[in-house]
Amino acid sequence: MTATATVTFADIEAAAGRIDGQIVRTSMPFSRRLSDAFGAQLWMKAENRQYTSAFKERGALNKLLLLSEDERRRGVFAASAGNHAQGLAYHATRLGVPSTIVMPEGTPFVKIERTQSFGAQVVIAGKSYDDASAAAQTLCADKGGVYVHPFNDAAVIAGQGTIGVEMLEQAPDLDTLIVPIGGGGLIAGVAIAAKTIKPSIRIIGVEAAMFPSFLARRQGLPDPVGGATIAEGIAVRTVGDLSFALANPLIDDILVLDEADFERGIAAYANVEKTLAEGAGAAGLAAVIRYPDRFKDQKIGLILCGGNIDIRLLTSVLQRELVRDKRLVTYRIWGDDRPGMLSQMADIIASRGGNIIDVAHNRLVLDVPAKGAEFDIMVETQGPRHALDISEALRSTGYALRMD
Repeated sequence: MTATATVTFADIEAAAGRIDGQIVRTSMPFSRRLSDAFGAQLWMKAENRQYTSAFKERGALNKLLLLSEDERRRGVFAASAGNHAQGLAYHATRLGVPSTIVMPEGTPFVKIERTQSFGAQVVIAGKSYDDASAAAQTLCADKGGVYVHPFNDAAVIAGQGTIGVEMLEQAPDLDTLIVPIGGGGLIAGVAIAAKTIKPSIRIIGVEAAMFPSFLARRQGLPDPVGGATIAEGIAVRTVGDLSFALANPLIDDILVLDEADFERGIAAYANVEKTLAEGAGAAGLAAVIRYPDRFKDQKIGLILCGGNIDIRLLTSVLQRELVRDKRLVTYRIWGDDRPGMLSQMADIIASRGGNIIDVAHNRLVLDVPAKGAEFDIMVETQGPRHALDISEALRSTGYALRMD
């Protein structure tokens, strides 16, 4: 698909009618607690409530429904290690279309298994997404199938644009939409729909600092190097030609976020809204948390575009947030290695209402005297003030202390 193709609002309206009843028309609740916390009025488009827990179903289904009978018989091919794979596999199987998904080496087994469970044949090839994409296109050509690109395809973009239509039907007074950017398909479709319905609305894109592909292209810079990001759903090295051509004139600003920002967004959705967001899905909220003054008093639509986060990763994120909030604190204490020292520290912590979670006792640290010892005591606290109160009580013993 080249940049000479186009997507119009009429295409998006047609896609909305085409997929109606076959995907979830997701809810868009107003979050009073998050709004109060960050000084903006926030609505959340809950695309994590799709059957495969991500918005990718919309574009994949629209593409499938536009195939001829001969194309359906020949089957579809794609490269993906995530939500596109699952959305395409699920709807292809439902419609009786054979699907083959190429995934790069190292793709977590749970993603392979889930994609297979939706009925796709999974092929492992290449060390990166780009390698897998090249392998998928070669395989598709050899088999005479139809290649379904995750973002650089007009039908896929039109399908994603149905989100923008629904958002402004559900909350017509919105003045800003914050949209994650990976390859650009989502923001292209949403921006076309939203700017047509309401030309005054602002479209703000969000990228990960390790993969600011859209912004780099906008500024005429080389493609970014990349890295291991928690927002893997938008970790795209090169934005699509078509999606860039369509979206770039419609985007008012692009914000680039660090890893800690995405973690805070994930934690806020879990702790406040009691809902799961993957890294990319939390991008919009993460931008509001990072830049509250930019969005103060605005009526903002957030797209919680996916909830496929590994439970172990979610556990780590939530624990790290407790550390940031000083609700989990590690006190490192140096002192004499004598009976009763640890008991004394524990009594002090207990007397101040702290709950000891873990203790590490290390006698082999070289910057501690041979007759001394180092203790790392992890304590659950009520917050920064409580943590400081405990640290002051521990310091009163005369032992050296550092609070992490």
